[in-house]
Amino acid sequence: MTGYPLERLYEEVAFIAYHFHWPLEEIMTLEHRDRQRWCEEISKINQHLSKNRERSILEAE
Repeated sequence: MTGYPLERLYEEVAFIAYHFHWPLEEIMTLEHRDRQRWCEEISKINQHLSKNRERSILEAE
């Protein structure tokens, strides 16, 4: 059995820390699956915000 790729761990930690400003210690205490889930949720938020920015200011919500 191989471990979780270290590069991926760094990416996840940086992603969560950048968007939520959580400290490293808090992020590292998350279970692997929870950390991945937070990354997914942040990505959804970013996609939603990106779609809203692309709309014309004349378009209704």
